[in-house]
Amino acid sequence: MSTPTPHKRCAQLRSAVASALMGLLLTLGSVAEAIAQAKPVARVFAAASLTNAFDQVALAWRQLGNPAPVLVYGASSALAKQIDAGAPADIYASADTSWMDYLAQRGRLRAGSRVNLLGNTLVLIAPAGSAVPVQMQRGFKLAAAFDGKLCIAEPGVVPAGIYAQQSLQHFAWWQPLLGRIVGTDYVRTALTFVERGECALGIVYATDARVSRKVQIVAHFPQASHQPIVYPFALTAEASVQAAELFAFLNSKAARSIFTQHGFGLVAP
Repeated sequence: MSTPTPHKRCAQLRSAVASALMGLLLTLGSVAEAIAQAKPVARVFAAASLTNAFDQVALAWRQLGNPAPVLVYGASSALAKQIDAGAPADIYASADTSWMDYLAQRGRLRAGSRVNLLGNTLVLIAPAGSAVPVQMQRGFKLAAAFDGKLCIAEPGVVPAGIYAQQSLQHFAWWQPLLGRIVGTDYVRTALTFVERGECALGIVYATDARVSRKVQIVAHFPQASHQPIVYPFALTAEASVQAAELFAFLNSKAARSIFTQHGFGLVAP
């Protein structure tokens, strides 16, 4: 076998160096991609009644080229307690102001980030096709107007349940219905129980009732019957830079349009 000439050896060396450089570039590219993929995403803890609207807002955020946020839905009370216990969250969206106050008092929120963004209304629902004639006035005997249970979110704890209890007390319906009221872990569970016919009536947000074809609205509670339904949003004390960008988007015209399409009112300008 002939010995390679100096010219051939140089060519082979250049080829080896080029291959090595190409491999290095590919490796660096893979590392850069991994770093980009590892970029922390925004973690959002939001009231269950925001589920459908927030899913669509998150989709709009992704369509702008941003990574999908991690969305956790539940009762505002349970989510606030989880954040206070150290659960990783960047944005908290509550269905009332009291649980936002709870976190603020414990130093869990970023100062100056809190904004009252959305509003809602409260409705009385029944399974589709089983309307109950109800008059929203004192003196009407709601307890005698239907058989079975009344489902609401857990009164005294979950915002939707707090509003529901206030409204029932406003019309003097609370005491006659004691023993027939079923408190659920959060408002969407109350909606599900009515959908299944396990409760003859339920009290949920108007935005919840509109997402189901299995229930019908019997009546709307006047706003004077309960405290104003306000959804405050805030960044947590540990919120990431990317979470702050998403938070700004939640206040944008595009996001507000999505929220209103789902039946929410706008509180903040």
